[in-house]
Amino acid sequence: MTKTPKIAVIGLGYVGLPLAVAFAKKYKVIGFDINAKRVEELNSGHDHTLEVSDELLQSVLGHQDATGLVMSDQASDLKEADVYIVTVPTPTDKNRQPVLTPLVKASETIGRVMKKGDIVIYESTVYPGVTEDVCVPVLEEFSGLSFNKDFYAGYSPERINPGDKVHTVTQILKVTSGSTPEIAKYVDDLYAEVITAGTHMAPSIKVAEAAKVIENSQRDINIAFVNELSKIFRKLDIDTDAVLEAAATKWNFIKFTPGLVGGHCIGVDPYYLAQRALEVGYNPEIILAGRRMNDGMGEYVAQEVIKMMVQNEAKVKNGKTLVLGITFKENCPDVRNTKAIDVINELKAYNMQVDVCDPWANPEEVKSIFEIDLLTDCSQIQSKYDSIVLCVSHQEFLELDFPALKNENAILFDVKSFLPKESVDGRL
Repeated sequence: MTKTPKIAVIGLGYVGLPLAVAFAKKYKVIGFDINAKRVEELNSGHDHTLEVSDELLQSVLGHQDATGLVMSDQASDLKEADVYIVTVPTPTDKNRQPVLTPLVKASETIGRVMKKGDIVIYESTVYPGVTEDVCVPVLEEFSGLSFNKDFYAGYSPERINPGDKVHTVTQILKVTSGSTPEIAKYVDDLYAEVITAGTHMAPSIKVAEAAKVIENSQRDINIAFVNELSKIFRKLDIDTDAVLEAAATKWNFIKFTPGLVGGHCIGVDPYYLAQRALEVGYNPEIILAGRRMNDGMGEYVAQEVIKMMVQNEAKVKNGKTLVLGITFKENCPDVRNTKAIDVINELKAYNMQVDVCDPWANPEEVKSIFEIDLLTDCSQIQSKYDSIVLCVSHQEFLELDFPALKNENAILFDVKSFLPKESVDGRL
């Protein structure tokens, strides 16, 4: 492909929108999403995820000569594209099995409009083999074209860190790959145009897929290890944070901290790798052990809070608890796969009244997903509580007057070791 490509980005969420905006500074870009409300919001110049500022989004909206971004929920608009980049979610179901439906549906949509010479690049996190063994056959079926003869594929795993304004999409080195050596070079050159941090061309699509899925699996296992340490050290009455600080003085010690592991990546991706391993006859013991540890931390936190309340003679049954934070991480509105909800549900199981405050989360979204009436402003907190559990380290929580919010004998538990040590009654 020698001409300047027109790029279509399929899926305008936390991954797709920043990428579309980055490419729109140098190319004509079509941003596509099946959610008409999302498209309307973005066309108005606002991104509720806060990944892209309104000023930056508005600066690229509309085609300006050879560049610019146009958003649509009409699949027919994709016919103009030469390069398709797929950034749809790859979740798991209630049984922790990979759900490839969004990826398959996106491939069907592209297959209906693609033409000879087009390239389809996938960014969604998958297990090794999905691009060529699952997606490509769908593209062939719906387009009537032949792979690596009439059209080509690539894989460049997303590395978005939601809420991070330093490590943005262009500031994180990008792994690339293609279905032929020539296409691999083309894909790498294309991303190199917008990724200022540089690129790394993997030798095959499967290598690039595997590299992505082990990144988050490694983090998951490391966090599971320190979560287990925190359980041990609590029984030994040893400050976990102090232990980690001391150990980190050794040059090759990698410091992770205990906590709740949620979100759309770390809490999901290991299951993709585990599923593929099981399919080829290998039982991934360490990966699944890490997942079991981290998946159980919400329930563990709630039970530790209850134990401390009982020991402190605080009111448990019909008592009041304030949970601070419901997003999956700090200073970010994303509530996908949040583990704070596990803390909340376990506390409710003890017949406690639970109020939840989060200044970053969308109250309508929280109400729709969790049936929780969210407090979004710290000034809305008027009650006194028998326990307060800080699950997410939003900066706004540093301004709270915790003594004024606590009933007599109440406890303050800091999951994130975010508050001053002397001000809390317990932490991981």
